[in-house]
Amino acid sequence: MGNNIIRDMKKQMEEKDIYEYAKECAFSYMDNVGEREVYPKKDDLELLKRFEEALPTEGCKDTEILKMLHDYGSSNTVAQTGGRYFGFVNGGALPISLATRWLTDVWDQNAVLHIASPITSKLEEICEKWIVELLGLPEGTAAGFVSGSSNAALCALAAARNTLLNRAGWDISKQGLFGAPEIKVVLSQDAHATIIKALSLLGIGYNQIVKVESDSQGRLMIDKLPSLDEKTILILQAGNVNTGAYDDFDTLCDIAQKEGAWIHIDGAFGLWAAASDNTKHLTKGISKADSWSVDAHKTLNVPYDCGIVLCKHRDKIIAAMQARGEYILYGSKRDGMLYTSDMSRRARAVELWAAIKYLGREGIQCLVNNLHENAVYFAKQLRKVGFQVLNDVVFNQVLVNYKDEQTTKNILKQVQDSRICWCGETKWHETYAIRLSVCSWVTTKDDIDKSVSSFVDAISNIANE
Repeated sequence: MGNNIIRDMKKQMEEKDIYEYAKECAFSYMDNVGEREVYPKKDDLELLKRFEEALPTEGCKDTEILKMLHDYGSSNTVAQTGGRYFGFVNGGALPISLATRWLTDVWDQNAVLHIASPITSKLEEICEKWIVELLGLPEGTAAGFVSGSSNAALCALAAARNTLLNRAGWDISKQGLFGAPEIKVVLSQDAHATIIKALSLLGIGYNQIVKVESDSQGRLMIDKLPSLDEKTILILQAGNVNTGAYDDFDTLCDIAQKEGAWIHIDGAFGLWAAASDNTKHLTKGISKADSWSVDAHKTLNVPYDCGIVLCKHRDKIIAAMQARGEYILYGSKRDGMLYTSDMSRRARAVELWAAIKYLGREGIQCLVNNLHENAVYFAKQLRKVGFQVLNDVVFNQVLVNYKDEQTTKNILKQVQDSRICWCGETKWHETYAIRLSVCSWVTTKDDIDKSVSSFVDAISNIANE
């Protein structure tokens, strides 16, 4: 039986019918994603039971597997590559990056070392240089290409922790964390959950963190900042996940630098504002930080997954991420594993390179501007029909509510059930709100108008109940 499977797979590689069929399914999905309902219907969700079965003893025909995925899986996806998904901060997928991904999936490269994939090593090197230039970061800043900004923050904060402990005479790579001198972490009370998670994984508990009061938009209040020193990590935000607000980097970084603190900026979607003349004022002063975390699969619309860790101090992140082994063949070229927590890792930087090369500086600026303009338009249209906009729409996030909490909840439920668009809920400073994240290049004003109509219909339905 085993030999027959090997024979059949060799035949698949030669004849390529399976890939043609996969292409047909993919094209069918692409052709319909813009018009389909954004969230699966109840009947579609029932179809997921088709996947419940005992572990097969014998294999299954290749086309039957693809057909099953397309028939029961495609309808149970969330249409985030369409124009009316405003739930989590999920970007769309640029055609060039998606096509590049198809090609590189066939390459199936391991981005661990130059010797394992010279092309990946070279394109990581180019992406590093381009991103540093696009964001206006210090020349020589190192970049690592990871799954997302959660992992990026973990890598950056590991470098920060280790550096501060080294200053205190403690080598964590030799002595471990137990018994180490205490370091202080200062961040906003509205810091993203991924930062708290990363700190926890690094041995810094929630109760050890100094949480600073933020203003009505989620910006860290400078006059509430505690004393900082060379044993402090200060974590700032470029784009609050609810309001999109930006901390005052220029002022805060000056204070932190003077005291010798390490500064990290969490900029999962918001850091890309630096790439546009219209929005780069929001990121003034980010170059003064020591490290940054950002996602390309959000604002830049590279397909999942593509996160980036950036560190001004190349030697510090290498020291934190480096692994040793007789079989590890470091070379004189870029070895990607030196900048990430992963060893084996897919060649995600190739898709990023394709996106940047295709768009160029002007195209990226256009993309960033379009997301902001659509968010402003969305807020304006919702305000016209009676919603209260709770935030200053500085980038791509919009928070709204309607009259009272229960009415807002009822409206959101009806909007979600209509499946014309999809958005989520949040609590902002004790106020229940509907959260809209405008992140896809596909979204048009027509998409927004259709979405607003679903809000209007929800209000009407509630009034008639």
